[in-house]
Amino acid sequence: MGAAKMSARRRRAVPWLVLGLWIVVLAAVSPFASKLADVQRDRAVDYLPASADSTQVAKIQDRLPGGEATQMVVVYHRDGGLTAADKATAAGQIGRIADAHTLTAEPRGIPSKDGTTVMYPVASTEPGTDEKARDRLVNEVRDIAKGEDGLGVEVGGEGALATDAGEVYDSLGGPLLYTTAAVVAILLIVIYRSPLLWLVPLGVAGMSEFLARAVAYGLNQGFGTSVTGQSSGIMTILVFGAGTDYALLLVSRYREELRRTERPYDAMAAALKGCGPAVLASSGTVAAGLLCLLAADLNSSRGMGPLGTVGVLVALAAMMTLLPAVLVLLGRRVFWPLVPRYGSTPKVRRSLFAAMGSSAGRRPLTVLAGGAVLLGVLALGVLNLPGSIKQEDSFTTKPDAVAAMGTLARAYPERGTQPIGVITPADRADTTLAAIRGTQGVDSAQKGRTGDGWTEISVTARNAPQSAGETATIKALRDRLDGSYVGGPSAEQLDLKDTNARDRRIVVPIVLVSVLLILIALLRSLVAPLILVAAVVAVWGAALGIGGLVFGPVFGFEGTDPGLGLLSFVFLVALGVDYGIFLMHRMREESLAGAEPVTAALTALRTTGGVIASAGLVLAATFAVLTNMPLVQLVELGFVIAVGVLLDTFLVRTYLVTSAAVALRRKVWWPGPLSRAPEPPVQAERQPERV
Repeated sequence: MGAAKMSARRRRAVPWLVLGLWIVVLAAVSPFASKLADVQRDRAVDYLPASADSTQVAKIQDRLPGGEATQMVVVYHRDGGLTAADKATAAGQIGRIADAHTLTAEPRGIPSKDGTTVMYPVASTEPGTDEKARDRLVNEVRDIAKGEDGLGVEVGGEGALATDAGEVYDSLGGPLLYTTAAVVAILLIVIYRSPLLWLVPLGVAGMSEFLARAVAYGLNQGFGTSVTGQSSGIMTILVFGAGTDYALLLVSRYREELRRTERPYDAMAAALKGCGPAVLASSGTVAAGLLCLLAADLNSSRGMGPLGTVGVLVALAAMMTLLPAVLVLLGRRVFWPLVPRYGSTPKVRRSLFAAMGSSAGRRPLTVLAGGAVLLGVLALGVLNLPGSIKQEDSFTTKPDAVAAMGTLARAYPERGTQPIGVITPADRADTTLAAIRGTQGVDSAQKGRTGDGWTEISVTARNAPQSAGETATIKALRDRLDGSYVGGPSAEQLDLKDTNARDRRIVVPIVLVSVLLILIALLRSLVAPLILVAAVVAVWGAALGIGGLVFGPVFGFEGTDPGLGLLSFVFLVALGVDYGIFLMHRMREESLAGAEPVTAALTALRTTGGVIASAGLVLAATFAVLTNMPLVQLVELGFVIAVGVLLDTFLVRTYLVTSAAVALRRKVWWPGPLSRAPEPPVQAERQPERV
């Protein structure tokens, strides 16, 4: 009797203790969660390759007298040709800008050959590396430079573009969080068909996101982990997407156990024991895949690894501790009106997944071949992907800086309109300057600041920015100037492209090996992990192929982000294997319980199919939120991942993986002991609980 009382007291106390602990933790970290936005940096150096020339130029410029220079170009334009009054207005406004701010040199007007445009390069070291000060400077210049009587005035250049991009990234946080939460809420209401139940996982996900922001801030302060608008946005997506997936699996198993177990505490303990290993393994796989990004040389990719991992692990901790505690405290009534009564039996209906399983069971090789051909055909769309995107095409709506770049490209087709920055040892400045002027493709070059043993040289190319001619000039300068660094906006884009190619060669194999080893350890097999890995790689290729079919013809995008291939691969492999673990883990459970191979495969599909479909829809919807963002790189990444998750959920997991398991039978567990166990006689397939 005493032991029974103690057990009952424990059942009542544990959920309250867990809830109390979470309240204490959230209260303790609340001062830090709000500070994440303060350490978010979206300067070029925060995205650039760590070892590239352009990164070294940006870092050395910070140490020159006055620090980093904010480069702008004030553009005056009239279609019919600039009038004398227009030129006087331009000169007067530029004079006011020079009087109001300390500039590195006196601005000189450069007229276009057709007489329609005059541009004034403007540079100031006033802001240094302070992004807010840079934004104030750019906005003050824009306040002064105003058009009158049909005179068009735009402020472009690297500094203005950084300000416009920063405003876009700053605007992502709130809308991204609210939109993601709203999408998840709608899907949970549809899935659970309950006016109450959806609030619990959504609320826990919101608390997880709050804690994740605090942990991310701690990583930045303790280890210098870079935080960008892109990485913090992806972290939010992962907290809600992955967290809701784990919640769906747990709640489904908990509902199942409530029909077999009288007390909610005991039912939750059984649910955690049943699905806990699969959830832990799947989250570990995602975290391991994301941490492989630490091997990337690109700063933005390398910083995304730890932040994404934080999002996944915090979501895991919340869904495996806080969510069970809240559900136990609320009891069965949280499922109202579809309350799972103790001893009741759910209505058994023939589901979509039962039909899918039956077709896969009857003709597994045909299904496998058909699915492989379909994925292969879709992957051919990769050949239609547009080339690397230019800076002016990276926004879905063009800000002022991008409009200025377009005006300059039309008015000055014969010359470069943004500087190529060269940093050279001060004692070799004159020799370097002569070598630059003698390089093919260079229009002009002049020395700038000197300090800390380095001299800055500003170079103007004869070709338009990011054109093949300017790219050739940058490469020629790098080949010719030993001991010097060549940077600037166009050089940065070139380095981004080259480094992403390098990172794909390094990171992709690491991700594949890491995920494969985890799967081998979990499933105690070699064949099953190889099937899962091959499936997610095929999904990645097909999703990219679909992107190639729609990015240009449908969305009108002029290019793709150089990091799209790597980031979409990491996320689709890690998250795709996530669902494979749910399916294969249940299949292994059924086999260990004595089911023959075909029955085990089809029962696993029916018992997990609904949960996997629901989880896939939620995860795809959360990443699809990115397609509403104003940056092309986020739209493309969100689209590819969302499409890939849907392909994985409704084609690969349900049809191809199940068909492969049916066709291979016990061999799917080779060389583990389960592959050598004698097959029991064919038995009736277990009818699952209705999810």
